[in-house]
Amino acid sequence: MKTIVICSGGLDSVSLAHKVATERELVGLLSFDYGQRHRKELNFAAACAKRLGVQHQIIDIREIGRHLTGSSLTDDVAVPDGHYAEETMKTTVVPNRNAIMLAIAFGVAAAQKADAVAAAVHGGDHFIYPDCRPGFIAAFQKMQNHALEGYANVTLYAPYVHVSKADIVADGAKHRTPFAETWSCYKGGVRHCGRCGTCVERREAFHLAGVADPTDYADPDYWIAATGAFAAEEVK
Repeated sequence: MKTIVICSGGLDSVSLAHKVATERELVGLLSFDYGQRHRKELNFAAACAKRLGVQHQIIDIREIGRHLTGSSLTDDVAVPDGHYAEETMKTTVVPNRNAIMLAIAFGVAAAQKADAVAAAVHGGDHFIYPDCRPGFIAAFQKMQNHALEGYANVTLYAPYVHVSKADIVADGAKHRTPFAETWSCYKGGVRHCGRCGTCVERREAFHLAGVADPTDYADPDYWIAATGAFAAEEVK
């Protein structure tokens, strides 16, 4: 099945690209520049495409991104530290980001005669991001069936939507994903900060999966306190 992977350059989407390259026919990677402060992630997506020998397209939607205000990923708002499932992480929501990207990706897939679009949304995102939940995935597929009726039949492949980040790490290791060549940190510095939600989640996922974490973190041990504090809140 000819599949285009939406690839940010992060651990999840790069792992998905390697999975698709092994199990399906990977025809290309599609990335989006929406004005994110961690734009350096796109370099990792490009490296992934080169490694897998497929086309890499970057869609520039920065003008759209300028209007999706209020997020710490696009505005002059501090990226919060802590566990990904804390209420403070809602500042990292970019309104309708996945819906916009998927709609474009489906159009590209239809134009290029691809059979599927793959997205690396996962179970750990459900608390914060409504457009990463199973209900959204099912509804989006239904909408696209109507949008492309009689023209193309494109399916949304989201194999991680019901699993954890640790499961993705395990699956990525199975498909020999070079984790050191992925970028997660929302702060977009020289090194992974180790403190923002994506860094904490990344570090925790490797620990739970029992896979060595090759990531260079500025604060490699912060995740222990962050996950402990979150667990304490869950017990209350």
